[in-house]
Amino acid sequence: MPSVPFDLPTRLDALRRRDVAVAVIGLGYVGLPLARSAAEAGFRVVGIDIDPTKIQAFAEGRSYIRQHPYEGFAPLIAAGRFRATLDMAAVVDCAAVLICVPTPLTRQREPDLRFVAQTATAMAPHLRPGHLVVLESTTYPGTTREVLAPILEAGGLKSGRDLFLAYSPEREDPGNVAFDTGSIPKVVGADGDDALALALALYDQFVARTVPVSGLDTAEAVKITENIFRAVNIALVNELKVVYAAMGIDIWEVIEAAKTKPFGFMPFYPGPGLGGHCIPIDPFYLTWKAREFEVPTRFVELAGEINTAMPRHVVGRVAEELDARFGKGLNGAQILVVGVAYKKNVDDMRESPALRLIELMEERGATVSFHDPLVPTLPPTRAHGALTGRQSQPLDEATLAGADVVLIATDHDGTDWALVQRHAALVVDTRNALARAGATGPNVAKA
Repeated sequence: MPSVPFDLPTRLDALRRRDVAVAVIGLGYVGLPLARSAAEAGFRVVGIDIDPTKIQAFAEGRSYIRQHPYEGFAPLIAAGRFRATLDMAAVVDCAAVLICVPTPLTRQREPDLRFVAQTATAMAPHLRPGHLVVLESTTYPGTTREVLAPILEAGGLKSGRDLFLAYSPEREDPGNVAFDTGSIPKVVGADGDDALALALALYDQFVARTVPVSGLDTAEAVKITENIFRAVNIALVNELKVVYAAMGIDIWEVIEAAKTKPFGFMPFYPGPGLGGHCIPIDPFYLTWKAREFEVPTRFVELAGEINTAMPRHVVGRVAEELDARFGKGLNGAQILVVGVAYKKNVDDMRESPALRLIELMEERGATVSFHDPLVPTLPPTRAHGALTGRQSQPLDEATLAGADVVLIATDHDGTDWALVQRHAALVVDTRNALARAGATGPNVAKA
């Protein structure tokens, strides 16, 4: 940063001309596409991460996220518009710092903001007057004011005078080819008018539309509301799935017919449980924060209970079908799980319900293997460490015929569902994949 006193009009002009450097901290599924969008717009972007394997990947000319191949970054690197580093001191030369670090839950389902706090502590010594700092990580209303700001201000800089804080929630949807970072409207809330002006001047350069809101807390509430909306509606169709199945009604057929109504209905689809970095986690951020205000969140908590119970429901259906068709239970059964990523067409394993399905079936004595073309090896996870390193099996006639049950947990495009239906003794489909492919038969059940 230059040593001259910070001047707001000059900085706004520089942002609009894209004549500044921008730091993106956290080069995961959110930070990496964000960094690319800013660099493609003309900003000089430095990506910062604490994981040396990510930095090494760029040094070796490869990417570590399938949806964002190295080829998209190569021209940006060659033009000097993107570089990746472990060095937090790089923020000193940047006008804006965008924080995209994980915000998981503890085992007690309480917010775990250590990555936000550690990032703030590491970057604070390198901040200078005029820095715009934007938190993009999903969290509860109040986080930017209560957690981030005090750490950044501890060195003497004051928010609204020397330091400018904003919150702009990420809206990434991995695997969704219809939208990318630049085409999704960006909600922006800030600590004061100057911070908002700076944040809008930045994001206006590389997103389709910015949506300013009245403050930090409101912007944080927007993101958590979006994810709770999905969680609650998925819980609703998961519950309806169980109810309608007892009545002999196919929930998938019901949804397909209901969504022909041009108003008043939005389709959501059931599944084996929730996965990903947002939907299974974010509702509990709000329920935790609401306790501070002595306000119950019964609806949100009930949705969490329903969605969390889905893996156990699916395993129960597998056991029922085994017993009804072959007179045997899960103990000693050979199970093949097809698809272990948390959603189709991605290699992302975060909070994948497939891992819980495998554990539950093995607890009941089954031998479980899996096939996933995008996940050749199960990566380390906090909650399912015993599964680390297991290898994907080929999806061929021998593998299918050797399983007592094929359980479809994730419906990647390109899977030969007709092959599955032809050679499996029993298929339990949690995604309606076979019906959509026209590969139905008496050996197919839904869960």
